[in-house]
Amino acid sequence: MQEYYRGKTEERGRNVLEDEEKKSWAESFLEQLNDPLIFILFVAAAISLLLREYGDMAIILAVVLLNATVGVIQEGKAKKSLEVLKQMTSPHALLLEGDEVRQIPAADLIPGDLVVLEAGCQVPADLVLTEAVNLKIEESALTGESVPVNKDTAQNRMAYMSTNVTYGRGVGRVSAIGMDTEIGKIAGMLKAAKVELTPLQKRLADLGKILGTVSVFLCVLLFGMAILQKRDVGEMLITAISLAVAAVPEGLPAIVTMVLALSVSRMVKVNAIVKRLPSVETLGCVSVVCSDKTGTLTQNRMTVKKCYVNGRVHAVKELHPAGDRYFLQGFSLCNDASLHGGERRGDPTELALLDMAAAFGIQRETLEDTMPRIDEIAFDSERKRMTTLHETLDGRISFTKGSPDEILERCRYVWSNGKTAAFSAAAREQAKRGLAEMTEAGLRVLAIGMHPKAAQMEESGLTFLGMAGMEDPVRPEAAEAVEQFARAGVRTVMITGDRADTALAIARQLGIAERGDECVTGEEMERMDEQMLAERISRTRVFAHVSPEHKVRIVSACKKNGEIVAMTGDGVNDAPSLKSADVGIAMGMAGTDVARNAADMVLADDNFATIAGAIAQGRSIYENIRKSVLFLLSSNFGEIITMLAAVAMGLASPLKSSHILWINLITDSLPALALGVDVEEQKDYMNRPPRRRDESLFAGGGWGCTCFYGLLIAGISMLAFLQEPVGTIKSAGMTLTIPHLQAVLKDAQVLARSQTYAFTVLGMAQLFHAIGMRDVETSVFCMNHLENRLMLAAFAVGISLQMMVTEVPYFVQLFGTCRLTALEWTKLLGLAAMPLLAHELLVLFSCAGEVKDALRLQGED
Repeated sequence: MQEYYRGKTEERGRNVLEDEEKKSWAESFLEQLNDPLIFILFVAAAISLLLREYGDMAIILAVVLLNATVGVIQEGKAKKSLEVLKQMTSPHALLLEGDEVRQIPAADLIPGDLVVLEAGCQVPADLVLTEAVNLKIEESALTGESVPVNKDTAQNRMAYMSTNVTYGRGVGRVSAIGMDTEIGKIAGMLKAAKVELTPLQKRLADLGKILGTVSVFLCVLLFGMAILQKRDVGEMLITAISLAVAAVPEGLPAIVTMVLALSVSRMVKVNAIVKRLPSVETLGCVSVVCSDKTGTLTQNRMTVKKCYVNGRVHAVKELHPAGDRYFLQGFSLCNDASLHGGERRGDPTELALLDMAAAFGIQRETLEDTMPRIDEIAFDSERKRMTTLHETLDGRISFTKGSPDEILERCRYVWSNGKTAAFSAAAREQAKRGLAEMTEAGLRVLAIGMHPKAAQMEESGLTFLGMAGMEDPVRPEAAEAVEQFARAGVRTVMITGDRADTALAIARQLGIAERGDECVTGEEMERMDEQMLAERISRTRVFAHVSPEHKVRIVSACKKNGEIVAMTGDGVNDAPSLKSADVGIAMGMAGTDVARNAADMVLADDNFATIAGAIAQGRSIYENIRKSVLFLLSSNFGEIITMLAAVAMGLASPLKSSHILWINLITDSLPALALGVDVEEQKDYMNRPPRRRDESLFAGGGWGCTCFYGLLIAGISMLAFLQEPVGTIKSAGMTLTIPHLQAVLKDAQVLARSQTYAFTVLGMAQLFHAIGMRDVETSVFCMNHLENRLMLAAFAVGISLQMMVTEVPYFVQLFGTCRLTALEWTKLLGLAAMPLLAHELLVLFSCAGEVKDALRLQGED
């Protein structure tokens, strides 16, 4: 019957909440036109119509439509990338079919399905509980109340979709899915919120406002100069408006959004799933990474290596199934993992304990047939222990497993050599020495105790059974990542619930810490106030024996010192610290739904080295956006200076309004986007310190770069513009003066060719400039241009379009240009390549300076 209904998912509807209606292509297109700068261009088109400049009007409208079309395409690609991301982070459900539990997408659930609930998971649909063991569910998503609600199978038996299981376990039957759930009924309140802007996007929006003000000023200035010089008012008005629009890189916000969205796809390739776009930017600022040990810095492949039983530490193979039966039974029964049917499900630590017992022929499922669990107290990070109560032929027995310190404190007796004895001070000290021996070897240790005649669950007066020491090998790549972080100015802090000895042993293997004073325990943290912790944390590399609640204090202390913090977590109680960190990082494999929902980023492979890759990508992405911004501003600055210089000299305008808009069309789209998605594999961004969060886009020579290349592009454009009139003046034997230039440029043929030269050089110079902007510190001859095929395509398309407006008769007439000879093209290409030549010279001088400094330092040594 289940198969029948599951096949009718489409008819019944999927178990998802409806998103807000997607915008149609027409709506997206009209939204692109809803921009003040576009309105200004419409005014310019209307003025052109009144002046009967139909060609200019057609070009202005064509540019507006093309820009809107490009914007819609870019927005569509960005949304597609984010939609793929949404599918990757969609929740799953544990479906119970017979005795088997399997994981399926929550969207595939149908009414009647049985779903298993565990601490840390999100309730995937509305459920009627059929089993509840110490089950608590936090229902703030539905009620706004953050205090977890106790659940049972009687009066309080409903579990609602999108709420979070914080404690215990249970089983429920699906009663409603999708929009039929309680939260679905109020889905109108849960429609997608407005897209959150990143800090960078906000700064760019502020920059846009400044540039908008500047553009209005330029428009008024240019128009005022035209009136004073008694120029053609109508023509200069259109030109001034066009220049004002050109001053603002209106395509920049769309390019930045698209770059960030596409970057999400790039980060997936390094197993980092970024859930929020602002996190892509923040990653490049991270200065401290606080990481869990187990499964992130280690391989999460637990194996029991040593045991402490009968008063000594020895290898697992030396255990005796008869004499140590309670030890093996306790670790099997006080356990929520499963090896049923060859499928390994559960916590790696508990699986390792099951493997140890299985080696002696003890299977949990078989054992529970004769010793069924009748009650339990689930593991809790504050209590650091769990207890289960079992019915046997001889009565009830309880087992308590947990932190050695917690168990030893609660034991009054000890099981040794097949019998119970008083847990004397000497025996207790012997156990502590055994514990120290295992922890100093880097083993993670759990202890087990029992209450053999428990009428109910007892956690005091226990009989100590022994301890199991588990090895979790460090990830080889984690040590490399720690070293990489050190070079990148990022401090690694390891956080673990293990004892200090175990934590330090692992930290030494990874190169995180060497000395004992670099470790702080949870107990020591309890004795520190916030100021003391903030002062101590700068020289602390390891936090041991801590609870998830301590993580929030660690994040706050780091932030108090001005650090940008990335924090990893996987449990329910890790959610507060993940939210309080600048970048919360959840585990994709071992993490709970609660942790993943609270995090900004999910590690698909639970690997610490993935964080290093993500930070490197974050730095690269920010640098790419910065390159796009500097390229667009310096290019637009070149256009502005070209126009203002010519008008200030009283010369004819070197560019028509159609020329300005055309240049913006071919340079503000593809080349800027190509810079934004640049790969630059050879560029190592992890050999420099992290940037400050409030660092300006123009830091590190950004303003100098913008002004230098802007002036250079303006200079060569003016040189191209004056080439024809200067030649005419010289051939006529006249002296080169501004009045003579003004007179020669009144000739329509000379002006048309001069404007064609300026138009061609200005457009192509910006394309050459884009190539150099890929890396201002590297020669173009050392770049791998095949890494950025989009840049090659942008350059080829730009040159082709520029040639089209001077060689295709229809466009020659439309733009008022002149046909160019092969010799003229050669000269203009040489002139347009000046930004690339300047780039090479700057790189050469920089390298020469570095060599000189190196020789000087060598001489001093």
